[in-house]
Amino acid sequence: MLALAGHAVAEEVSGPLADTSRVVSIGGSITEIIFALGEQSRLVGRDTTSVYPKEAFALPDVGYMRALSPEGVLSINPTAIIAVEGSGPEQAIDLLKKASVPFVFVPENYSATSVSEKIRIVGKALGVEDKANKLAEKVDADLAAVQAETKDIKTRKRVLFVLSVQGGKIMAAGTQTAANGIIKLAGAENAVGGFTGYKALSDESILIANPDVILVMNRGDNHATAETELLANKAVAATPAGANKAIIRMDGQYLLGFGPRTASAVHDLSKSFYGDKAIQ
Repeated sequence: MLALAGHAVAEEVSGPLADTSRVVSIGGSITEIIFALGEQSRLVGRDTTSVYPKEAFALPDVGYMRALSPEGVLSINPTAIIAVEGSGPEQAIDLLKKASVPFVFVPENYSATSVSEKIRIVGKALGVEDKANKLAEKVDADLAAVQAETKDIKTRKRVLFVLSVQGGKIMAAGTQTAANGIIKLAGAENAVGGFTGYKALSDESILIANPDVILVMNRGDNHATAETELLANKAVAATPAGANKAIIRMDGQYLLGFGPRTASAVHDLSKSFYGDKAIQ
């Protein structure tokens, strides 16, 4: 267990950080934002989900954002920690907050305004608010433009996002998830919405959902959901998505990161749903 004796208790910071010479970023979108702001020289560590840009791999990896080790984070002597909401576990966050390192938590709500809000919070923490405002305004404009691409589509695709297949069971995304947010931004509908977070679906639930498209993500751990696994599920195979083998696969961080590349991800996803003719 990390020894914290003698350390002052750090309060969560909401304004500019006093010392940003050695920052650890937790969450792929946070790391992307810092690079997009041109402030990557401040970084001394990143979490496992921080896989873009490729230059981030040169930084020490302090662990997966939902399974952080306080020892690992503090071993590189950060002067500040910037973490996206959802980082954890709670005990690790509590220990990090008790260490003598300022801690900035960045909210996440998976909406059209979420990205620009995160950019402004990170920019304020790093003391580069002007740069952050310019980047946030560009992201907002880009997102508004790509959302306009689907405004005239009358029949919206019903999309089932599958996180994994476990023992033949489909683990799908409900509301209050990045998958739900990106599906809506791309002009489609989440085929399931009666629960929050991720849940294993019964065969009956899959048939009721009746998706037109199944969306899955590529991951860097070689555990990406295979098409054969999905279609082996008889309920999935009986849906329009299964019958037509309408399975879309995208890079996980690009698709679900809600960082500076989100407008591009929305555009690409919309094209995958509706084709080049519908998306200009």
